[in-house]
Amino acid sequence: MTTQTITRTEAETTLKNITNGKIFTVTFIKRTNGEIRRLNCRKGVRKYANGQGLRFNPASKGLLGVFDMKVHDYRFIALESILSLSMQGQRFVVA
Repeated sequence: MTTQTITRTEAETTLKNITNGKIFTVTFIKRTNGEIRRLNCRKGVRKYANGQGLRFNPASKGLLGVFDMKVHDYRFIALESILSLSMQGQRFVVA
């Protein structure tokens, strides 16, 4: 696995545009308690949606909605606290 260093903006762009439907791993710092969290997740999953939608706009709060593959539930990633991102045999460290 190759490792590259990318900026926070590049990481956000990659997460928003390239990962849709692909499984990836992201490591970030949780806003609620400051612990480091690692998710194996995917964007674009609609299987477990209830059809009501969200009551807020995640982008306005700096969040990205993903589907956690381990617990089969939806989670939010705080974009400003991403530490690393792995996908398709590449690892990106955010500097």
